Amino acid sequence: MPQTKSKRKTSSRSQSSYPGSRTNSTSRATSRSGSGASQSSSGNTMLEKFFYDSLKDIYWAEKHLTKALPKLSKAATSEELVNALDEHLEVTEGHIERLEQVFELLGKKAQGKKCEAMEGLTKEAESVVEETEDGSSTRDVGIIISAQKVEHYEIAAYGGLAQLAKTMGLTEIHDLLGQTLDEEKQADESLTGIAENTINLQAEEEGEEEEE
Repeated sequence: MPQTKSKRKTSSRSQSSYPGSRTNSTSRATSRSGSGASQSSSGNTMLEKFFYDSLKDIYWAEKHLTKALPKLSKAATSEELVNALDEHLEVTEGHIERLEQVFELLGKKAQGKKCEAMEGLTKEAESVVEETEDGSSTRDVGIIISAQKVEHYEIAAYGGLAQLAKTMGLTEIHDLLGQTLDEEKQADESLTGIAENTINLQAEEEGEEEEE
């Protein structure tokens, strides 16, 4: 039988206690050498325009994620998973603030551009919830996989943006994006740990019970 969803504990941990909140202090970027290096944020070159456009895309994605995470948390059963999703919501809000710092450093307005990828990933997550049984570990498995798909997309986005910032000689922006990249990687690792330690095995037992 599906487990009864336990009463959730309100997380009082600060962002610094979340596995994905560690600041990367060892990967300080260096400006490009040579006469072609530029700290310009004029947005006049094709690369600068692409960079700004990509920032708007991930900015929209992060804001959209703040609406999707509470839904996944509400649908989850495992208290450990619920807490992880709630904590990552706080971290995501920090990512948004960090992106706003990036826009400010560029002298640009912080604005979003609809991210089709994030919209698709969150819709897929909603479908997983609808197609699995309430209170089951199988649903939790689906939520974890859906959340990790989101993390992998963000890892790719922030990894690419951080490298572009380094190439363009935008040292401070590179560092900000790199901090977020580290947090996304750690969030992905945290979800893997939750799945491997308990939820996957519990879901497997649910399958055995149904067969009996």
